[in-house]
This record gives sequence, structure tokens and C-alpha cells, in this order.
Amino acid sequence: MADNLSDTLKKLKITAVDKTEDSLEGCLDCLLQALAQNNMETSEKIQGSGILELFANLLAPQSPCTAKVANIIAEVAKNEFMRIPCVDAGLISPLVQLLNSKDQEVLLQTGRALGNICYDSHSLQAQLINMGVIPTLVKLLGIHCQNAALTEMCLVAFGNLAELESSKEQFASTNIAEELVKLFKKQTEHDKREMIFEVLAPLAENDAIKLQLVEAGLVECLLEIVQQKVDSDKEDDTAELKTASDLMVLLLLGDESMQKLFEGGKGNVFQRVLSWIPSNNHQLQLAGALAIANFARNDGNCIHMVDNGIVEKLMDLLDRHVEDGNVTVQHAALSALRNLAIPVVNKAKMLSAGVTEAVLKFLKSEMPPVQFKLLGTLRMLIDAQEAAEQLGKNVKLVERLVEWCEAKDHAGVMGESNRLLSALIRHSKSKDVIKTIVQSGGIKHLVSMATSEHVIMQNEALVALALIAALELGTAEKDLESAKLVQILHRLLADERSAPEIKYNSMVLICALMGSESLHKEVEDLAFLDVVSKLRGHENKSVAQQASLTEQRLTVES
Repeated sequence: MADNLSDTLKKLKITAVDKTEDSLEGCLDCLLQALAQNNMETSEKIQGSGILELFANLLAPQSPCTAKVANIIAEVAKNEFMRIPCVDAGLISPLVQLLNSKDQEVLLQTGRALGNICYDSHSLQAQLINMGVIPTLVKLLGIHCQNAALTEMCLVAFGNLAELESSKEQFASTNIAEELVKLFKKQTEHDKREMIFEVLAPLAENDAIKLQLVEAGLVECLLEIVQQKVDSDKEDDTAELKTASDLMVLLLLGDESMQKLFEGGKGNVFQRVLSWIPSNNHQLQLAGALAIANFARNDGNCIHMVDNGIVEKLMDLLDRHVEDGNVTVQHAALSALRNLAIPVVNKAKMLSAGVTEAVLKFLKSEMPPVQFKLLGTLRMLIDAQEAAEQLGKNVKLVERLVEWCEAKDHAGVMGESNRLLSALIRHSKSKDVIKTIVQSGGIKHLVSMATSEHVIMQNEALVALALIAALELGTAEKDLESAKLVQILHRLLADERSAPEIKYNSMVLICALMGSESLHKEVEDLAFLDVVSKLRGHENKSVAQQASLTEQRLTVES
């Protein structure tokens, strides 16, 4: 065989130059046969023979041998070590040209060859995108949708190219959405639909394509799949149900596509998604709750949904998942409630519906994603003084918050816990709440929150601490001292990078601390007058004014 192969390669070199078609075709057949028997060894021989360089000239659109040459390239490029030699031999450009061929076999082998050469190489795939293969392949899919092999080749190519961000804009300028939905509707086999799903998922990450897919009728196809598969126990059906409902949720992440499907809360799609929440299928419960969280991305939708009873549905769902519940469902339902609680008009309605009680059942959760959403939901709800006071006096809640303020492995949970502690004080302005927080050891966390890298969190902490100093300084005095609050305030005022509102609230807090003998002494020891007097000339009028007031206070008290 080795001798035959060497002879074939020598003969091919001659016939490739002469282009004697009969001999050429015979040589190509022999090569394909050898590749079928031992692909790697044959590929090594082909590389060593220098024949690849001649292939670029053999990829002529009119030649009867073109499909076979492309087939040989596709076969050798299955080997990783052959891909760069194929690129170096200049094969990509003539192969791309061949995608305009009318011959289906040429198209199929060309697609295979390009796919194998560029397999797993983002730089080569990007080169193909720049050469305009996407519009060409989309056109091919439309023309040859009856040819199963060609359709599959296009889908594999789309799946690979769609992973690249640079491809999304080109895809969005074609009618890919329409073609894929048309193709999807024809498919009855699970495997074929799965192939299309694998292309749809990365494409649907692009907002323009989301809208195109919605307009092309993909959502109706997805809803139909859900309806067909929901009661099935078959593994394939369960997998397809998950893929279809996940994709549905992904389409709702685009603002335009989401609003189009909401249709003022009267749309068929919105109603169908609502029916998933009370379902007994965890995947549908999850997708339903996530879909509601996505619909709840603007105030109008949130107000409409709360007025139409969505909160009760979500609370019922959470109730089914309190004991040994499904964490992803808990997380999704809490996400939806958090978003719904953002509009001011919804807060009181949600409080009276009992949302805080429903949410507090998950205080014992050990899952950070659930903890994070639980905290966010409560923080959104407690703008009202009464609600903040009620929650702030809940010892179990406050103790859990203080514990989570130390969750260094979970920055989100830690940040939200600090913010909720501060919010309970700021909104309740209650001595009882402050006492509960002091007794639970929360003061040190509020002090360290004042040094956060986020200005909004620093500010929330300083305002809460000023309320503590104004209402319950005696109770909190020792904790404020041991947390080194005065030194931190000195640092914030001396730091030129501190935002104006941070400087302002730090000075307000300094004045409030003067009522404590030990803290007053610390202020004097640190020579605050020097730092404060410099701020009288600050460009921000409020800061300059507060600096004058603070300076007077410090002078009088010294």
C-alpha cells in the first residue's frame, strides 16, 4: 500500500500540472481510498509530498474533479497537524469561492473542508467571517433546505461561527432567523431539532436576532414543544422541554422582544408562561419564574402584573419549595419578586400580600444565590417606615444579616446584607431597631461598609451611622469605638479622592459623635480641625458650608 500511495502521489503531481482529467480522477480516487483505510498515515504522506500546494489550482469551479479535491482536503484536515499546512497552501480562499457553486456535492465537500480546517480556531473562523461566508451560507440553507447533508453542514458551520461575537452583526443582517424557524417547523426528529437549537442558543444572545426570532414565530414553536413534552418521562423529551423553555427565557432578555411578547399583559405568550408557574414540572416552574423576572424589567409591566395577581402565584410557588426545595426555582421566584418590588406603588401592595413573611421562610437557606435574592427582595420592600421597623426588630433576621456580613467568599451576599442593615436603620429611624442591631453585633459591619469601594454603599453606611449617633449613641458608643469609626472618618475627610457626599456625611457624623465623651476625645486627639478647615474652600457648596459648621462645633467643644 505504501508503495502504491507513493506512486499515486508522484503521478498526481504530474497530472495536477497537466490536468489530464481521467488520470487525475483516478489518482484522486486512490487517495480517497487510502485516506479511508488509514487517514493519519496517508495525511502525513500527503504533507511530505508537497502536493497540498497544487490543490489550490485544482479547486476550479468548472472542473469535474473539484468535489473530490475538496473531499480530500476535508479528510486530511480531520488531523490537527494538517490544518496549518492547508492554510499555508492557500486553500481557504479558493474554497470560500466555491461556496458560490451550484453543484451540491461541491458545496457539501467545500463546507466540510472549511469546517475541518478552521475547527477550533477562532482566528481562522474570524477570517472566514471577514471573507463574507455568513450571508453565503444563509443563502445556501434557503436554496438547498431539501438536501439533508447540506443543511447539516450549514448548521454545523453556523454553530461554530455563532460562538464568535464578531459574527452576530453579520447574522443579524441576513434572514437567518426566518430560515432557521422555517427549518425548525419541518423537523420531527429530536436530533435534527437539537442541531437547530445549538445554533439558536448562541444567536439568541444578540438582541437584534432575538427580535427577529420572535417575529419569525420561534416562540410559538417553543410553546408547542413544551405542550407536547410536558407530561413525558422520556429522557429526550425532558431534555427538549428544558432547551425550549430555556430558549424562551433567553428571548425575553431583549427589551424589544420582551415587550413584544408581553403585549400589555394580554399576550398569548405571557398567559402561557403564567400557566407554567403552578405546574408540577420543576423545569417549567423555573422557566415561568425566570420569564416573569424578565417581564418585570420596566415599571409598567411590574405594576400590571402585581395588579393582576402574579405575587400570589409566586408566593404559592415558593411555598412549595420551602422544605428541601429546588434551589434554582427558589432563586428564580425571589428574582421575580425583587424586580416586581422596584416600582414604589407596588411596595405596599406586596407587603400587604405577605411577601416579607413568604421570603423570610428562606432565612435558613445555605445557598448564596438564594440568600442574595432574598436580601435584595427585602431591601426593595422596606422603603416604608413601618415595614423597616417590623423587620428591624426581627432578631432572627438581624442575627442572620450580621452573620452574612462576614460571608467573605460571597461578595454579593456580604454587600446586600450590609445594605439591608443600613436600610433598616435609615427607613425605620427607630431606637428599637438600632438596639437590636447593636445587640446582634452589627455596628462593626456598618463602620467597615463606610470604607466600601462603592460610593453608594459608603453613603448609606454614613447616613445609618449618623442616625445611630443621633438616636442611640450611648448604646452604640463602645462598638463605634472598637470599630475605629473616628479614625476612618479622619481618613475619609483627608482623602482627596472621597466624593463630596462622603465628605459631607462624614462631617455630619463627626458632629453627632461629639455627644460621647470617649469619641469626642478621639476626635480631639486626631486634630480634625486641620482637615475640616481645609474643606471650607471646597468647590462643592454643601461641603464648604458643612465644613464651616463642623469647624465651629469643634472649636466650641474643644
